[in-house]
Amino acid sequence: MIAQVQTTQVYSPEEYLALEIISETRNEYIHGEIIPMARGMPNHNQIVLNIAGTLNFSLKRQPYRVFVVDQRLWIPQERSYTYPDVMVVSGDFILQEGRKDTITNPTLIIEVLSKSTGKYDQTEKFTFYRSLPTFQEYLLVDQHHYSVQHYVKTGVKKWEFQEYDTLEEEIKFDTIPCTIALADIYDKVDITEPVLPENKVIPPTDA
Repeated sequence: MIAQVQTTQVYSPEEYLALEIISETRNEYIHGEIIPMARGMPNHNQIVLNIAGTLNFSLKRQPYRVFVVDQRLWIPQERSYTYPDVMVVSGDFILQEGRKDTITNPTLIIEVLSKSTGKYDQTEKFTFYRSLPTFQEYLLVDQHHYSVQHYVKTGVKKWEFQEYDTLEEEIKFDTIPCTIALADIYDKVDITEPVLPENKVIPPTDA
């Protein structure tokens, strides 16, 4: 997820949804604030495509649905809306009451980390997602290094953590019948850091 906080005005969920219908960009809604989503950089987009493509192919003709980027998620306990990079629903998806464009029951959520929002995805946003009763598995993928964090729910308020950092490793999901290699996640992804001339500084970006 890539986001830029640009406003402190408080909106109701209804106001947010009305604005989102006419907005030319995607915006998340967190505790009354509307947060514009920045455009994804090439690494981010490639990783999302790699993961979603692998999952969609592996789960074809099975009772799972794979959603990407533009699919909005409602988190009722937090009264928040987000757009996860990849979501998988087990069985039929459940829509928010009164809506045809917002789901509520992901089993697996995957976020591709950016420099500006990585800590948010790992902490506060993970807390939001854990309030969803169907949510069982979380994958955080670094777009600048070979690094994937994998969380699996093992009990009430209990999560198991596994880290992966080499292309030879494979991730075996617990909630879906699928594995994915880091080599496939990072296929065609350029993780090399730019070489800067001496004394030259590149201003920070959202990537």
